[in-house]
Amino acid sequence: MKLKQSFFYTLRENVKDEDSTSGNLLCRAGMIKKSSAGVYMMLPMGYRVFNKIEKIIREEMNAAGAQELSMPALIPEEVYIASGRRANFGNSMFTLKDRFNKSFVLGPTHEELFATAAQMKIRSYKDMPFSIYQFQTKFRDEPRPRFGLIRVREFVMKDSYTFDVDEAGMDLAYQKMYEAYIHAFDRMGLNYRIVKADTGVMGGLLSEEFQAVTEIGEDVLVLCDHCDLSSNLEVASCAAPEKKDPQPHEKLTLIETPHARTIEEVTAFLHRDVHQFVKTLIYNVDGKPIACMVRGDREINETKVRKLLQAANIELADPEMVLSVTHAQVGFAGPVGIDCPVILDQEVAAMENFIIGANQTGYHYLNCNLEDFTAMTVADIRNIQEGDRCPVCGGRIYFKKGIEVGNTFKLGTKYSKAMNLEYLDQNNHLNPVWMGSYGIGVGRCMAAIVEQNHDDQGILWPINIAPYQVAIVIIATKDAAQMEAASQLYDQLNHAGIEVLLDDRDERPGVKFKDMDLIGIPFRITIGKKIQEGIVEFKARNSDQTEEISMDQILSLLKNRIAQ
Repeated sequence: MKLKQSFFYTLRENVKDEDSTSGNLLCRAGMIKKSSAGVYMMLPMGYRVFNKIEKIIREEMNAAGAQELSMPALIPEEVYIASGRRANFGNSMFTLKDRFNKSFVLGPTHEELFATAAQMKIRSYKDMPFSIYQFQTKFRDEPRPRFGLIRVREFVMKDSYTFDVDEAGMDLAYQKMYEAYIHAFDRMGLNYRIVKADTGVMGGLLSEEFQAVTEIGEDVLVLCDHCDLSSNLEVASCAAPEKKDPQPHEKLTLIETPHARTIEEVTAFLHRDVHQFVKTLIYNVDGKPIACMVRGDREINETKVRKLLQAANIELADPEMVLSVTHAQVGFAGPVGIDCPVILDQEVAAMENFIIGANQTGYHYLNCNLEDFTAMTVADIRNIQEGDRCPVCGGRIYFKKGIEVGNTFKLGTKYSKAMNLEYLDQNNHLNPVWMGSYGIGVGRCMAAIVEQNHDDQGILWPINIAPYQVAIVIIATKDAAQMEAASQLYDQLNHAGIEVLLDDRDERPGVKFKDMDLIGIPFRITIGKKIQEGIVEFKARNSDQTEEISMDQILSLLKNRIAQ
């Protein structure tokens, strides 16, 4: 591509309304442009990168035996009602009505339609296994779009689905897709971790996420310094408490704690270590109050509680609900005499003589023990913390942040049962089809690559992702010899299959150099005065060193460097 007569621009200053490095650099490089909150144009230079990422994914999907198709983005709302997911999506769905007042949505995901498509083929066990996929624009009405392409309202996703006769077949298909994802993300050059995750609104038997490791990430990755444990924080299991020698149980004692509601206030008032306290939080779980107890310095994991109770919705109770079960103001809840079921974290079950709220405004109990109240159940309901023991090997837990760029789900028969996707087995009995679902966010991959590959000058694209592999920069466009040499080299590289960009703009050399660094072209060839001697300057984007090379050696040098 020759820049002078092409759509190309860059911005010198940082973009004020971009709150991530990748969003800022991609906008400054003229690769994307925000049109509204969470919605972006993909401009020519960025679209080349986008297409290269999509090409990698497509090649790996095809190699795994999947077939590509295309589903509509405009979907009747009744499809999601039939599957039971409409309520789960809530306000995140974009909804509209046609001229006949029929309700439609802009598809946030396509499990239901893929199940419908599969019904056209599947009659018996002989019609499986198979896998189909698409690249399709998805729409989700994010309340807080942010971080450029990372959290948006409109985005392209590769979603694929596998269909099998039983769980064993689904497992085999899942493993094949899992390996295809590893190949794809390795080819993109991403630094990523694969972590266990909550199945969320997708449901099913298993969810794993491919998380690009970066500080801008919204997800917390739980890792072990000794073994290969990897999990999303929301589902990370905590190690069972270590056994200690039993201590004499003291008498439960009521003590006044005026104006001390929070753990910080009560610990300061009583001059006790926070590890001696147990906090009781009241949750509204599907409309019913539930008390959850964790140690004073711990946080309750709502995902664990929701899954434990097999609930649809969970949120902290409002003051009226708290008052109805504790008969006290917020801040004084405790398990003794409370009028709702109590769930005890496993760590608390190993504690003795701890401090709790007394269900009386302005009071707490000292020396509470398990015999002083009744718990509905004991379970792991807290968030794991850095420095905790690993539940697998006993090593120490540490955290990383990540961007979810891909996910895989073992859906089981959840959607096939909802959509009546069945087959006849060898005994002529109807059975539900076993499904798997697999997604990759193309724009998120693009953003994650930039988050992991940049410096003060701009983007550092991996060679197979960069919009162009080589940039030819002409120092003086009015110099006929330089222009002729640049044109000849441009044609030579193109003929050799090397993706080359020719900067023939009437700009100062410094401007051209800065632009090539900003957009992240891996190799730069500068043609200047020494072209009279057949010499050009070669520089790699990831190096500060430049070297003078004979024009005759450039093609050989580039082939070797690109192949590395």
